[in-house]
Amino acid sequence: MESTLMVIGLNQRTAPVAVRERFWIGEERRRDALEQVSQAEGIEEAIVVETSNRTEFLLWAGDPTTAANSVLRLLTGQYGLKISDWEHFYRLLDDAALLHLFRVITGLDALAVGEPGITDQLQAAWRQAQKSGTAGQCLDAVMAKALEVAKRVAIETQIATFTQPVPLAVVELTSEIFGSIEGRNVLLVGCGRTSELSALELQKKGASRVCIIDRNPGKANQVAAVLGANIASLDHRWQQILQADIVISASGCPHIVLTREEMEAIAAQRNHRPLVLIDIAMPRDVDPAARKIRGVHLYNMDDLKNVIKHNAAERQAAAADAQRILSVEVQGFRHQLSAQRVLPTAVALQQRLDQTCRLELESFRRECGPFSKEQEAVLFAGMSRLTKRIAASLAREIKEVPEKMEQDQITAAVLRLFHVEITRAVPAGTPQAD
Repeated sequence: MESTLMVIGLNQRTAPVAVRERFWIGEERRRDALEQVSQAEGIEEAIVVETSNRTEFLLWAGDPTTAANSVLRLLTGQYGLKISDWEHFYRLLDDAALLHLFRVITGLDALAVGEPGITDQLQAAWRQAQKSGTAGQCLDAVMAKALEVAKRVAIETQIATFTQPVPLAVVELTSEIFGSIEGRNVLLVGCGRTSELSALELQKKGASRVCIIDRNPGKANQVAAVLGANIASLDHRWQQILQADIVISASGCPHIVLTREEMEAIAAQRNHRPLVLIDIAMPRDVDPAARKIRGVHLYNMDDLKNVIKHNAAERQAAAADAQRILSVEVQGFRHQLSAQRVLPTAVALQQRLDQTCRLELESFRRECGPFSKEQEAVLFAGMSRLTKRIAASLAREIKEVPEKMEQDQITAAVLRLFHVEITRAVPAGTPQAD
């Protein structure tokens, strides 16, 4: 069985936020996950991709079925996966996996077409895998191609011109509660790019004051300079929430930051004055039960997704243009991958033919020799030309077969016919013997 590209994961389309956060692999655990997956059966190379809306294993799989079972065991042992959870995961192979990756990196698989930021996150995941030794030649080639495709889509379509949809959804939801955002106070708990852009959109609508709480002082100062915002410490978050009308929370903490009990106390001190909480963190910062408190209007990424869907019409034309580009790119790159798959077969076949011809030449030498050096050279050159031509012809025939399954069948038949064995590559991340 030939190695192939495989994607296993879940995202905002296949799983609600309550499921996604259970399988969120935080930065501290990602290195361990990479090591475990890359050394598991059926897997030769691995990249773990995490964004606010997806967890994905990008794999180069020697045996897709075994690889899927290896990921299943990891998620079961480390993250409490149940059989009923498996329905939220997609398992994609070959062209489908490649097309999915292209859709992700170009923003076609985001909350809304063209949502920026995912390219940087994918590059970061790739760098981490390279640093850990779990991404090798095959996934490096796939990722390099994905970045190339993303650049082409950005140049040839209107996708890059779209405003990020989450900030617009934040404005729409808060406007429904307050009617007008004029004079409202905004608090950012964590100041990532999405939070910053959301605050900017709220300022355009008249928000008067923005305060930032972030564990990274340098980052907080940088965003505060852009927004003209104040900075507060985490210790003073209660006081800041008491004064705020709108809280956008993306702290990056691996646990709940605001419990229901805390929010009940805060709401009481505010006399249940309306408070909009936009929780865009993964895992979530705010206890979901807080939405039951009078005066508290809590929204998570799934709520924002529902708002974004209503404003998606203008992006569809650009999405169609991009999809056509992706289809062409998938077909072209598939032929490159096919050539790479066929190459080991051609090399191994030629080596086998050379071995057979050398044995026949030795037998011919004993029967009809001895020969002069010039005659030996001519015989050897003729033998080499013959083996190269046979191997190249068979490789060309295999490459021209359009379907991978048929390619695999013909390859298996050729290998069996000539008694050829191909040495498999050592999986990335496997310790090497001294």
